[in-house]
Amino acid sequence: MKKHVAKLRENFPHDPPRKAPSARDVTSWLTRHPDRLTDDQAQQLKTILTRCPALDRTSHHVRAFAELMNDRQGKHLDQWIAGVQADDLPALHTFVTGLGQDLDAVVAGLSLRYSSGAVEGHNNKIKMLKRQMFGRANFDLLRKRVLLTARGRS
Repeated sequence: MKKHVAKLRENFPHDPPRKAPSARDVTSWLTRHPDRLTDDQAQQLKTILTRCPALDRTSHHVRAFAELMNDRQGKHLDQWIAGVQADDLPALHTFVTGLGQDLDAVVAGLSLRYSSGAVEGHNNKIKMLKRQMFGRANFDLLRKRVLLTARGRS
């Protein structure tokens, strides 16, 4: 009996079942540049998008928005919004509604080369120092640490 089973196993090798990708994996693949996907990831994503037409349409809109951001093409945002609203994708409709609440700022953010990243970095650093010192020292020591950090001496 064992010999027969061994022959069958040799003639019909069993590939272990592939673990289904998680929602986090698929989201990562959708938001990553297609050139940065491995061949296996690209194939799995293609299979998933073939099975779910709504997700396929969503991925096209997400990639188009990423191009708007990367190429600083804020002037084309109206066309992108019109394309999203023409599709029946409720999650993206919510996103577009949020963009519309401050459309001028979004267009400026997608068009101008200026960024508030440096200011946000300082804010995060101050918040981190505040969290580290919570309940341990008074405001004077916090002030001193913030000033020393700004000078690069902490």
